[in-house]
Amino acid sequence: MTMTQTTLDETVAEVTAVAAAHAEQVDTDGTYPIAAVEALRRSGLLGLVISEDAGGMGAGPTEFIQVVGSIAAACGSTAMIYLMHVAAAVTVASAPPTAMPDLLSRMASGEVLGTLAFSEKGSRSHFWAPVSESVTDGDDLRFSAYKSWVTSAGHADVYVMSSKSAVDPETVDLYAIPSATPGLEIAGPWRGLGLRGNASSPMSVSVKIPSGYRIGEAGSGFGTMMATVLPWFNLGNSAVSLGLSRTAVDAATTHVTGTRLEHLDQALSALPTIRAQVAKMSIALAAQGAYLALAAARVASPADDTGFFVLGVKASTNDAALTITESAMRVCGGAAFSKHLPIERAFRDARAGSVMAPTADVLYDFYGKALTGLPLF
Repeated sequence: MTMTQTTLDETVAEVTAVAAAHAEQVDTDGTYPIAAVEALRRSGLLGLVISEDAGGMGAGPTEFIQVVGSIAAACGSTAMIYLMHVAAAVTVASAPPTAMPDLLSRMASGEVLGTLAFSEKGSRSHFWAPVSESVTDGDDLRFSAYKSWVTSAGHADVYVMSSKSAVDPETVDLYAIPSATPGLEIAGPWRGLGLRGNASSPMSVSVKIPSGYRIGEAGSGFGTMMATVLPWFNLGNSAVSLGLSRTAVDAATTHVTGTRLEHLDQALSALPTIRAQVAKMSIALAAQGAYLALAAARVASPADDTGFFVLGVKASTNDAALTITESAMRVCGGAAFSKHLPIERAFRDARAGSVMAPTADVLYDFYGKALTGLPLF
C-alpha cells in the first residue's frame, strides 16, 4: 500500500488527533489507549515499514522516525505501543515463522498487534542474554520464562519472545507466540512514573509451542537482535524522546509568550532568563533532531560508521529529553507542576527512555568500546 508524503501526513494527523484527545485521561487513569490503538489498526501505519509485497507501505527509517515522533508528541504511551509493534514486525519480517506464513501480512494490515518481550528479571536490562529456556519436546518446544516490562501485555495479539536456544543453550532463539496460546499470563500490574498507559506488565510464560513459531534458524536470535531489533528500536525510542521534547518546547514557548505579568504589563518572554532557557531547549531539540535524521539515513543506507549512530543516538536523545523537559518545567513553574500544561506528563514520560534497555549508560559504554577498538560483548 504505497502512500504519498501528503497522504501519510494526513493519516498520521488523524491518528495523533485521536491519541491527543485521550492522552490526559490515559495518563491520569493509567489505562491502555484503546481508541488510539484502534485508530492505528485502521490507519495502515502498523504496516508502515513492512514491504509492499507483504501488504505494508514499504517505508523506511526516515518515515518511521517522523511517524513515531508525531505520535509521541500527542501521547507517549501510544507511541511506545506503536514502536514495539514495529520492532516486532521487522523481527518477524527478517525470517517469518514457518508455522505462521501469513503473520507478517496480518501485522501489516492491522489485524495483529505485535510487541517484543525480551527483558527478563534474571538478566535485567541485558536483553540480549535471556535466562529463560526452550526445550525440544518431539516436534514441539516447551518454553518457560518470566518476562518483565512487556509493552501491551494482555493487549497484543502476538509476542516476539526470546530464550536460550533449544538446540544450543549458549545461543538465543526468538519465537512469535500468539496471545491465545495457553500458558501466557500477566504476572502483575503496570504502575509507572510515566508512560502509564502502555501496559508494560511482567508476564509469566509456560507454554508448549510448535517449533515452527521460531523466527529464523536455531541459534540466530542474538544476531537478529543486534542487526534488526537494535537499529529499529533505538531509532524509534529516540523519536519518542524527541516527540516528548517537542511537546515540552512548544507548550513552554506558547505559555511564556501568552502569559503576562500584569504588574509589569509584559509577557513572561520579556524576561531575558526565560528567553535564554527557551532558546536552549529549542536549540537542543533541533540538534538532536538532526542527529536522529542522520542516524535514520545511516540505517537506511549503511556505511562504516552506522554502528556508532545506532549506539549513540538513543543515549544522546534520551539524555537530551531529560534536560529539555526539566527546563520546560522550570520555565513554566507552577503552571507546569500543577498539570495546567502537558509539560508535566512529557517530563514523566521522558524519564523512561534512558532506563529502557539498552539503557543510555550501557549504550555509552558500548560506544566507548567501539570507539577504542574493544569488543562489545
